[in-house]
Amino acid sequence: MRNARRILLSLLASSLPASVLAADVLSTDGYSLCSTSDDIKVEALDASYDRNTRLITFNVAGSSAREQKVLLHLDVQAYGRQVYETDWDPCSDDKKVEQMCPVPAGNFSSKGSQTIPEEYASKIPAIAFNIPDLEGMVKLSVKSADGGQEIACVESSVGNGKTINIPSIGYAAAGVAAAALAMGAVGAMAAGGGGTGATTPSPTFTEVIGWFQGMAMNGMMSVQYPKVYQSFTTNFGFSCGLIPWGQMQTAIDNFRASTGGNTTHNSYEWLKNNATLVYTKPSNGSSVAKRALDSVLLWARDEISTSVNGSEVNIGGDGSSESNDAPTASEKEQHFVQGIQAYAEQLSIPSSSTFMNILLVWAIVVASIVVLILLFKAILEAWGQFGKLSPYFESWRKRYWWRMAKAITNLILMLYGVWTLWCVYQFTSGDSWAATVLAAVTFALFTALLGWFTWKIVSKARQAKKAQGDSAQLYENKETWIKYSLFYDNYKKGYWWIFIPTIVYMFVKGCIIAGADGHGMIQVAGQLIVEALMLVLLLWSRPYERRSGKWINITIQVVRVLSVVCVLVFVQELGLSQTTQTVTGVVLIVVQSVMTGILAILIAVNAIIACVKENPHRRARKEREKMKNDFDALTPLDARNSLLMTEVKRPAYNEQDTSYKAAPIVSASPFGAPARGRYDPVEQQRRTESPAGHQFHDDDHLVSSAASMGRHEPAYRDHSRDSSISRPQDLERQPRLPDLDFGRRM
Repeated sequence: MRNARRILLSLLASSLPASVLAADVLSTDGYSLCSTSDDIKVEALDASYDRNTRLITFNVAGSSAREQKVLLHLDVQAYGRQVYETDWDPCSDDKKVEQMCPVPAGNFSSKGSQTIPEEYASKIPAIAFNIPDLEGMVKLSVKSADGGQEIACVESSVGNGKTINIPSIGYAAAGVAAAALAMGAVGAMAAGGGGTGATTPSPTFTEVIGWFQGMAMNGMMSVQYPKVYQSFTTNFGFSCGLIPWGQMQTAIDNFRASTGGNTTHNSYEWLKNNATLVYTKPSNGSSVAKRALDSVLLWARDEISTSVNGSEVNIGGDGSSESNDAPTASEKEQHFVQGIQAYAEQLSIPSSSTFMNILLVWAIVVASIVVLILLFKAILEAWGQFGKLSPYFESWRKRYWWRMAKAITNLILMLYGVWTLWCVYQFTSGDSWAATVLAAVTFALFTALLGWFTWKIVSKARQAKKAQGDSAQLYENKETWIKYSLFYDNYKKGYWWIFIPTIVYMFVKGCIIAGADGHGMIQVAGQLIVEALMLVLLLWSRPYERRSGKWINITIQVVRVLSVVCVLVFVQELGLSQTTQTVTGVVLIVVQSVMTGILAILIAVNAIIACVKENPHRRARKEREKMKNDFDALTPLDARNSLLMTEVKRPAYNEQDTSYKAAPIVSASPFGAPARGRYDPVEQQRRTESPAGHQFHDDDHLVSSAASMGRHEPAYRDHSRDSSISRPQDLERQPRLPDLDFGRRM
């Protein structure tokens, strides 16, 4: 058995051409028993190969129920393709292994190191040490020499210790989201208090988080992901509320254990210390490469220590010795996972703790929001004692409670999709009754809150439509805008309702992924339908007010649809090769990384735009308020002049102000310019009663009641008041200027 393990590791090191990560060491990562027989058991398996020293180090332990002769079969696979297999008889003359002919009864263990000759070490391709998230698998089957029945089987995944799931990628993604949030805050302050969503061009903080959530959800379906893509998607788990904080996970485990949860094989400590995650089982490939085994037995034995029933023997040394303290081998077991469980446990978060994890993260964020807003309020109050605050900060100081409520509501809206996912998953897979109750209560509250806001906005829109024929009051009324605009501020006036199908889209997406967990085909098909419908809606309506928001969100949705199409390649029912799946996974990584980079660049570019360009809805509202204030400031003396004269701006040349007052609409010669400057025809003989009973006629002179000017003779009679005087019919229909007589012209 000792030499068989040595042969196994030697073959392993020389047969994985493209199956390692970016390091110079290949190593097994736990083990898994693939046989139910009790004749021979492997209890531990740990081995590694160092390319620089050409040294194999191994540690293995097991037991045999009886002494028996066996046959060995070794199978090595990389990316689903068989790259090596061999059979040998430990009792044959050319490949005899003394310690396994026959296999002794009792416990056995072996550890040691062995140098591989340069001739065989050079056959290991360098690419094997440069590919991240290697998908290699080695399987050793032990068969009975009498009849060939399999009596033992052990398999182990192989890697080089490197992965694309590295903290720097997660930190970079979090930095992009933080930059979007910061730019939103800066833009709001620069625009005078319009709010983050109201003044920030796309991509906004909500759009960036939504993009990261989409990438994370792509890695939660029950399909056969390439390991490299599986690792890539976990970098964005923070957007779904999954934070691998050890102390918090331990506290959640204690809470689950005290409320009916099972933490024996589903806890943070067990995942960290006793489990090795395996996402897919190897499948037979089409390419087979066999190598000679004879020379392997001739390799130098550097130092090997074996123990059979407590008797330790050193091979390659000067003698043997008795010892009851056998070497302790690695006892990590391979834990096969898929779907949501695989995604969560790759982050060292037990699958049954996912809801409690996002609940605590949400509570921490809400507490931080409350503390920061109250702290800023205190700073503004102190500032106001020593000086005058700007209008924006004065408004902020008065409305801090509203801003706190708006921030929390915005957080709920942003997380509603993943909250639905984790609540449904808790209902179907949770093991703690208390966590299930909390999931039901919070989900009901969040849904009711969003439903209440939806009802209020729809009611406001209907009232405005009845009063004015459209729903423009949602944007024009300042109080309505302040209270409800976070749901529709990025949309055009005619498409304010788009936020309703958006909420439904998030809800259905979370229900499909969590409700159909374990059924990859249903998950992918449902996701494809939902994403395609959302894309059709955006292409049909193009609802975003800003051009940047329109094209960025449509592009994001197109990439989401293409991503789900690529995930369809990973569905096991389609039976595509693992090589095809790996190539598709790499393409997905490239496309999604490029999209993330574009969002980061746009955030940097829009940082300037956010400070100099005002939100169009807010600008239009301010213009309407200014016009209303100007109208209210008019006086009776200049009312007609102010109403009929407008300020006109012409292009300025040489930096000179060319604004001027346009001529009055009323012309001094109304009948001489028929094309412009005339009154419209007026009704004839329209009479009105004055409060004193005096009758006025519309055909009276315009200043007939004014004091007489130019004539002082007692006998002078103002003929303009005599309605019996006949006039030409063409003049009866036209307004007349006063007939003033200032005496004879000098």
